[in-house]
Amino acid sequence: MRLSHLRAPLLALAVSVSLPTLAWAQATTPAPADQTAPAKPGTTTPTSPTTPTTPSTQPAAPADTVQTAEAGGSPDAGKPRTPAEIYADLDLFGEVFDRIRNQYVDVTDERKLIHAALQGMLSSLDPHSGYLEPQSYDDMQEDTSGEFGGLGIEVQMQDGVIKVVSPIDDSPAAKAGVLPNDLIIMLDGVQVQGMTLDDAVKKMRGPVGSKIKITIQRDGVSDPIDLTLTRDTIAMQAVHSSMEGDVAVIRLDKFSEQAFPGLQKAINDIFAKHNNTAPKGIVLDLRNNPGGLVDQAVSVADAFLKQGAIVLTRSRLDQESARYDAKPDGLDAKLANVPMVVLINGGSASAAEILAGALQDHKRATLVGTRSFGKGTVQSIISLGADGAMRLTTARYYTPNNRSIQAAGIQPDIVVKETVPDEFKGKDEIVGEAALPGQIGGGTQPVATTGSSVYVPQDKTKDDQLQYAIKLVNGTVTDPAYPPKGDDSAVATK
Repeated sequence: MRLSHLRAPLLALAVSVSLPTLAWAQATTPAPADQTAPAKPGTTTPTSPTTPTTPSTQPAAPADTVQTAEAGGSPDAGKPRTPAEIYADLDLFGEVFDRIRNQYVDVTDERKLIHAALQGMLSSLDPHSGYLEPQSYDDMQEDTSGEFGGLGIEVQMQDGVIKVVSPIDDSPAAKAGVLPNDLIIMLDGVQVQGMTLDDAVKKMRGPVGSKIKITIQRDGVSDPIDLTLTRDTIAMQAVHSSMEGDVAVIRLDKFSEQAFPGLQKAINDIFAKHNNTAPKGIVLDLRNNPGGLVDQAVSVADAFLKQGAIVLTRSRLDQESARYDAKPDGLDAKLANVPMVVLINGGSASAAEILAGALQDHKRATLVGTRSFGKGTVQSIISLGADGAMRLTTARYYTPNNRSIQAAGIQPDIVVKETVPDEFKGKDEIVGEAALPGQIGGGTQPVATTGSSVYVPQDKTKDDQLQYAIKLVNGTVTDPAYPPKGDDSAVATK
């Protein structure tokens, strides 16, 4: 086989790369049609959901009848290829690459060509595999860790300027005296008017220790106020909690590294504020949670379970199978007698489905809402050093009762639909994983064929699902599914 001086290193890379990996589970879900994008702490914008991946030291997953080739295509599709055939195809790639370099009408960027080829190769596998450019990889790591260099302001766009929703406690913004409802009109002397929210947030973020001057307009103050802030490490809050009477409502936004610590703090705060008395019940809100780290989903599930399987992962090789179990600890003992309702909808995906499925199978919680997204796969993030990373689907996951919810989703125990405003009707539903081109199938449940709403009202009093859950806990409405009947001994057999 003829190899050019450029093809040889390409081939060597193709056959030799073996690098550290991270496991991760999250799904790509659209933002709810009716909502403005929720402001994230520390001047963040809504991040486009990647595919939840969890840094985990455990094996990625076992292989139970996992198909790696789709039916159809060439007559040889699915047949093992000989080394000679593989090398011939790589030589073909090299020939096309050389032709483009030498004969394309304009001078080409070889690096972009190769990266486009990597992206095409990975994205052809399924909707969640792909190539991450170095900047995208850095953004993903930041998103996963839940920490970044910034000012610590929750913001939203209003009338072309940035409105402060709230400064985060002990953040540079809070220490400098930034207040809710302040309008940020300039950043380092540049007018915010005309910037997108994303652009403004990127400008406010930066290396820890670097400075930025912000100019704010405050209601009741005639002259603009200039403040110079020093960026610091900001932890994005993944968990928000409140009390609705005697019922604790815990909202879990995503499964970043802040998820379990945030849950633990929220529960301890709830008990501390009520003289160490347990709430009447807990409503855990997982709606529109796109997923994230598998180990965080496992840790959160373990907070409510004392024993049994939480999730099983299965990949191509049996020896790579993994089972994650709950263990008794002080937190689940503290919550043992506290009934639970979990809210899900069409935007609850991946790691959120792992948690919901475990609590449902163990009869630990009653699920209320609409069908979840249906992402039943786990991705590994494989570092490629200075060249970024690849995101590769390496496993399917199964709930404790051996359910694969791939392209099917999790059905709630009690279906409750939101009252959708007329302007959003017909725009609030998504089919989920089942509608993604190239989804790999393999689920044990019927594939979803209809949409599931992602609409959640911002006004709690108009939130039908939340209000129904609170009424369930308070006993003002009843349903045979609440409380769930059984114990938490659900265990997968394989």
